Amino acid sequence: MVAGFVYSQVLTACIELDLLNALKAGPREVADLATALNVPPSEMARLLRAASALDLVEPIGEQYALGAQGAALLGNSGLAEMIRHHDRLYADLQDPVALLRRGRGEHLAGYWPYATAQDPENTGELEVSAYSALMAATQPAVAADILAAYPMRGHRTIMDVGGGQGAFLSAVASRWSHLNLHLFDLPAVVERARKVLAPLASRTTFSGGSFLSDSLPPGADLITLVRILHDHDDDGLRKILLSARAALAPGGRLLIAEPMSDARGTDRVGDTYFGLYLLAMGRGQARTPSQVAGFVAQSGFSRSRMLRVRTPGLLRVMIAEP
Repeated sequence: MVAGFVYSQVLTACIELDLLNALKAGPREVADLATALNVPPSEMARLLRAASALDLVEPIGEQYALGAQGAALLGNSGLAEMIRHHDRLYADLQDPVALLRRGRGEHLAGYWPYATAQDPENTGELEVSAYSALMAATQPAVAADILAAYPMRGHRTIMDVGGGQGAFLSAVASRWSHLNLHLFDLPAVVERARKVLAPLASRTTFSGGSFLSDSLPPGADLITLVRILHDHDDDGLRKILLSARAALAPGGRLLIAEPMSDARGTDRVGDTYFGLYLLAMGRGQARTPSQVAGFVAQSGFSRSRMLRVRTPGLLRVMIAEP
């Protein structure tokens, strides 16, 4: 556990130097990498040995090549974007006791302005650009898990609440061509989504607003909350669920997909990573499936069930019905 912070910084250095991309074409010598990445040869050798210990790279004679973990990371561009923005989280965790006593971070919160804004509906384009791009970059893997867990052939219209730039709806549209699409998010985010989803404009409706203060548009028979609820406190969670219940078409379903705590048989990232991350962000918490189910029941849904997913430590999926 003590070494874990150093591991994360080795990973950060590899990303910031673009070391993995430098090895994409094939093995290279230490001196060659040192010159290309502007790091002294002895320290480049030190980094490569550390990265090799983490399977990010692997030695091949006098050269280094991509390792299994490095190749996997290059195959998921969203991970690199996630790692890059962690500099703010690390700054908040420099004094974890101060973070706990303060109850929010001083650095990461600025990355997610909606988390602390008094009037998030008026958040501007510049303020939403960074986090919207990050969520879009990390959404494909999340979408793949959701679509593998829940078939949507029986639905007519899906409304993705807090749908960002439309990455999830894009994945849905490519899998289920019969569905009408509806995206709801802050007005500035919706404008970004219009550009991304322009090829799907004929089957897509866009609505701008705040799900904490505005009613959700009615009519969808599948409403999705993908990585939304854990960003909010209990009062906010109740507002979102009540609004979703009111907007849902008769016979419709609510799909909740997000990290949850107390995942059995996996690393407890819901309680550790997401617990401290959301504290630094300034709002929200990872909840157990039973806690989420309790809020769902209080909001007028008669039953809920968990679906089997491929990576339960990172994502759980719940279906709720009125």
